[in-house]
Amino acid sequence: MLIITLISVTLAALLLAHLLLLRRELGRMTAQLRRYNKGTTGKKIDVSLFDQRLEALAGEINRQSNLVVGAEARRRRTENELRQAIANISHDIRTPLTSIFGYIQLLEAEPITPEEKHEYLTIVKNRTKRLQALLNDFFELSLIESSDYQLKTERIGMTVLLSDILVGFYDRFNERNITPDIRLPKESVAVYADESAVRRVVENLLINTVKHAAGHVEICFEQREKTAELRIVNEAKELTDIDVRMLFDRFYTVDRTRSAQGSGLGLSIAKSLMDKMNGTLTAELHGGSLTMTCRWKL
Repeated sequence: MLIITLISVTLAALLLAHLLLLRRELGRMTAQLRRYNKGTTGKKIDVSLFDQRLEALAGEINRQSNLVVGAEARRRRTENELRQAIANISHDIRTPLTSIFGYIQLLEAEPITPEEKHEYLTIVKNRTKRLQALLNDFFELSLIESSDYQLKTERIGMTVLLSDILVGFYDRFNERNITPDIRLPKESVAVYADESAVRRVVENLLINTVKHAAGHVEICFEQREKTAELRIVNEAKELTDIDVRMLFDRFYTVDRTRSAQGSGLGLSIAKSLMDKMNGTLTAELHGGSLTMTCRWKL
């Protein structure tokens, strides 16, 4: 009987000691978490008492902390991007508006010749078209990037579609004295995509090429093992690696990508449409040549 009593007392003492250690460890963890939440330390929760349940609890707290930190970083990044976007939009809208207002003042205030009047009205008309294109592209990009925007995926013949698009750009290339090296497969190549979206992507890439290309232009479409690949290569000696990495970012402004003929958002729209079609659009700079590559699944 005495032995049983001694064993019981010993077990009770051990249990009490463990509970006291557990309580102290919980207090220590609480203090660590409080300091972390106040921002006075970046150290994560650690456990000095060997207890699997406490270690699991500390691990979950640390994982949750990482999620909170990541969410906060994304929130700040989104806020910064939004502020930059608003600044870019404001600048891009204000510039043609200021020009339009200035020429209207000239038309109203000065006695001008019919030739000058025609010149001023032509400039106002062009600036208005620029502003309209800018607003349309901003609206289109916002629409494409919304979760509700849906594309109609179907099997489309890319060889015929690309030939049709390229024929439509003959005059534009000719005006720039550019004779592109075009290589399309003789056999039909089909992909699963949205035809209107593919047309928009290719047209935007070609518009960018016609606008900025200098010298040799290469347009190549071919079938790979699991994908169909369109490559558009043109000289772009003025671009830097930083420009190319940010080329599809709607919040990144490169002065040479924005002109009176467009909004500068064509590449962002093309990238968003390729993402919607589960394809890819990449840009690489090699030896002063820019290569745009679109890939669609077969």
